[in-house]
Amino acid sequence: MTRQLEQEVRNRAHNRCEYCQLPQAASAIRFPLDHVIARQHRGGSESNNLALCCARCNRFKGPNIAGIDPVAMQMERLYNPRTDVWSEHFQWRGLELAGSTAVGRTTIAVLNINDESTLAVRMQLNREGQLFG
Repeated sequence: MTRQLEQEVRNRAHNRCEYCQLPQAASAIRFPLDHVIARQHRGGSESNNLALCCARCNRFKGPNIAGIDPVAMQMERLYNPRTDVWSEHFQWRGLELAGSTAVGRTTIAVLNINDESTLAVRMQLNREGQLFG
């Protein structure tokens, strides 16, 4: 992967995790680039398959491309930052991210986006003026 491609992905994401919206500036760890469709599923390292992803979301997402919607209890694909519109699948309810669709709910569940430690980070960021919600 070239530096130019990496910078393109970071710029496109405005230096925020494309899943949970955490700003890069809030993390001591440089955000990795996520293969939306993992290489083991034949996803390539092209711009249209790469997303900026905080280390936490990246760890939970892993090679997953689907999960179980916690409401319908059925298999559902995960949010794809390259083909989906974030605001169609997610909405803020205070500091918690809520799924507006099965895709959103499934992504939140698989990536464990609203766990206690993440909510604590969002609360601190809000105190510092980096608003969520």
